[in-house]
Order: sequence, then structure tokens, then C-alpha cells
Amino acid sequence: MSSLGLYLLRRVALTVPTLLGVTVVIFLLIRLIPGDPARLIAGLTASDEEVRRIRVELGLTRPIHVQYALYLGRLIRGDLGTSAVTRAPVAEEIRWRLGPTVGLAVASTVVAAVLGLAAGTVSAVRRNSALDYLIMSVALFGVSIPVFWLGLMLMLLFSVYLGWFPAGGYGGPASYVLPTITLAAFSIAIVARMTRSSLLETFHQDYVRTARAKGVHEAAVTLRHALRNALIPVLTVVGLQFGALLGGAVLTETTFAWPGIGRLLVNAITSRDYPVIQGIILIFAALYAAINVLVDLLYVYVDPRIRYQ
Repeated sequence: MSSLGLYLLRRVALTVPTLLGVTVVIFLLIRLIPGDPARLIAGLTASDEEVRRIRVELGLTRPIHVQYALYLGRLIRGDLGTSAVTRAPVAEEIRWRLGPTVGLAVASTVVAAVLGLAAGTVSAVRRNSALDYLIMSVALFGVSIPVFWLGLMLMLLFSVYLGWFPAGGYGGPASYVLPTITLAAFSIAIVARMTRSSLLETFHQDYVRTARAKGVHEAAVTLRHALRNALIPVLTVVGLQFGALLGGAVLTETTFAWPGIGRLLVNAITSRDYPVIQGIILIFAALYAAINVLVDLLYVYVDPRIRYQ
């Protein structure tokens, strides 16, 4: 087996205990939340007998270690359980909602990577200029601004006053514009600041000075020599931001009535739907682990000197 194959096998093997730890933490934390989920599901007017019946159906009358063992056994068989509210399989509920959320996260990541790289590169090349200060000020604004406030302001301007884009819902490409900008704003700022910092550090390397001494054009020095070597930390940030965007989609999806997994999670938390909450968080953790592995694999294409052992 090649070194890359062994590396992938080792990373997958390390992911298993990580996901197992996630199941333990989430299982215990959810059950520490005050309140009776059976009473919440049954409703305030339900009889004690009805509440007791739901509690038995959810397995809440059993010791907690038995509940976890049964949950883990179902999980190994690929069964995420059944929703306590809709009675539908959790895997089916997540499958229908996962596509819109991943599509929104991918679109936001692409926008953040393209705009962040461009802004960070211009800022580094024009360092200490008025343009540099303007870009970094906008980046600071992007980091500081609350996501839900930005979403509401964009909706007010571009949907209510100008009528350019729909205010909410999931449909054609136009429905992606406002949620994508809202979700990508924070990541654009982070990528721009990281690109600027990494490029300024690379500009002081010997090979960059050598290229300049040979008379290579400044644009070629920046794009061909400096930017490629500055991409490693930027790539790491982009990968981490993609995982953060999946989690951050909860607020954006709620603001724009986006039928994604974030809204499903909010509804599940409100109704204390244990199986759905556990299933969504486990899916998020698995996606996050897969993205980290993918970013590690991309390192070798950015910098061929990297070898997997």
C-alpha cells in the first residue's frame, strides 16, 4: 500500500474514537438538560398515563448506561433512530435537509475563499496604504458583525426596498445570494486577514528576494512564488471555516427560512427530540472530520515538498 493509502487508513482509524467520544458527550449533555422531554412531546394537557407511555417508548425509564448501549448498538447498524416527534426515521429527516445546508456551505466557502484571497493579496501588496487600511477595516467589520443582524439588513435592502432577491425560501440560484453573503461575511474577513499576514511573511523569504533580484515582474513574484507558498495556512483556515459554516448555518437558515439541517436542529432542540439532535450533531462531526482529511490531502498539491508518512 502507498504512503498516501496508509496515511488515509490511519486518519480514518483515528476518526472512529473521535466520533465515539462525540456520541458519549452529546448523549450525556442532552440528558442533563432540565425538563421532561416526554411531557414536552405529549403536551401540557396530556394525562400522566400518556406521558408515561411516551417515556417508555423513548427508553427513558431504563438506566442511562443501558440507553447509551442500545443507542450505540443501533448506530453501529447504521440506524440513527426514529424521531420522537414525527415518528419518521432520523436518517431520512437528515437526508432531505442535508443537501440545502451543504449547498449553502459550499457556496459560502467558495465566495469566502475567492474574495478573501483577493482582498488579502491586494492588502499585502499595498501594505500600509489607504487601500490596505480600508480592506482591513472592512475585514474587522465582517468579523465583528452579528450574522442575524447582517441577514436582516441584507433582506431589508435587497428584498424589501430593491426587490432584487427573494427574502427567504429555497429555490433557484437567486435564493442562494443573500444567505450565501450572510454566511460568508465572517469567513471572508478571516481568510483576508490570514492571507495578508501569510503573504507579508513570505515576502521576506530568500527565494522571493532572489526572484526580484533576477528582475521578475512584481505580479509574477506575488502570484507564482509568494502566494502559492503562503497558501498552506490559508487552506487550513478555509477548511476550518467550512466546518464552522455548517454549524453557523443554524442562524442563517432560521433568518432566511432555509429548509436545511440547521432549522431541523433548532426545531429538534425546541421539542427535545433526542434522536434527531444526536443524529445531526454526529453528522456534523463526521463531516468536519472528513473535511480535515481532505484539507490535509490538498496540502500536497499546494506544496509538493510535503510527504505523507
